[in-house]
Amino acid sequence: MSTPYSGATPAGAQQGYAAPPVDPNPQNYAADYSGGMGTPTTEAGRPDVEGTSVGQLLGEVSKDLSTLMRQELELAKAELKVEAKKAGQGAGMFGAAGFAGYMVLMFLSFALWWALANFMDIGLAALIVAILWGVVAAVTFVMGKKKFQQVNPKPERTVETLQQVPGAMKPN
Repeated sequence: MSTPYSGATPAGAQQGYAAPPVDPNPQNYAADYSGGMGTPTTEAGRPDVEGTSVGQLLGEVSKDLSTLMRQELELAKAELKVEAKKAGQGAGMFGAAGFAGYMVLMFLSFALWWALANFMDIGLAALIVAILWGVVAAVTFVMGKKKFQQVNPKPERTVETLQQVPGAMKPN
């Protein structure tokens, strides 16, 4: 017999985390966002609209355009999020380079002070540390510069797909 506080599980009980519940009626996003009619096509590949009212056709076109614009906005958001992440990483690298530069100045100042005071013993050690911080500052600056050069603020895929929309609206 186990208590809720013992940590043991009864015989035959499932151990670990429970499996995620399975939805018996999964949502069909394509049916939710596309036209309800699903406009059948003829053998030639053109829409078969015989017997369909103009109002229904315009409603479906309107719904499809709305869906297209919604999807384009989501694509633009996703692209801008990626670019903002790159910009944040580049800014972090510049911040690290600034801190490393501060450390260089501090240790070089200590090195000069100690070198003049003790003629090389303690000052030489501080100078070596300052040179190491200089290397760190240079490396992080170059890495930050590369990250900022990779940033592209224009959502390329969104612009490309939006340029295709007017062509899709024209009859063939």
